[in-house]
Amino acid sequence: MADIFTVVADSARRDILRILLERATPGEPVGDVHRELSVSDIVGHLGLSQPTVSKHLKVLREAGLVTVREDGQHRFYRLEYSPLEEIEDWLIPFLSVDFNQVVKGAELEAGLKDEQRAFASAIGKAFADASQMSHVVKDATAKKWRRNS
Repeated sequence: MADIFTVVADSARRDILRILLERATPGEPVGDVHRELSVSDIVGHLGLSQPTVSKHLKVLREAGLVTVREDGQHRFYRLEYSPLEEIEDWLIPFLSVDFNQVVKGAELEAGLKDEQRAFASAIGKAFADASQMSHVVKDATAKKWRRNS
């Protein structure tokens, strides 16, 4: 059996899982046929070829992410939630980061950026003032030189 992360890494398989999830109505019994979609329904939602969808459904079935019910030549698929718990267990430590520290870090970074902007503004003003001052000095020096000539 393929690693669950490898299985859900494919975007087409994630789309199939999403479609099956949208089909599942909370509160309905797990075995309820209203939670199922036929291969042709999934093909219609995705716009992929039937063989491509069937190939992805096989991978999802082997990973235990979907179950299939056969009715004659028709196959009806339903989402199975339990294998997704492995992904959930892996994600939880990342999702339970202390967001207060993240927010404080962002505020500190924003404050530092404000401080940097203020400093750059002050330097720019000083440079502009110095530039104007050098023109004044040059003009005064030029006038003084002309008077002495």
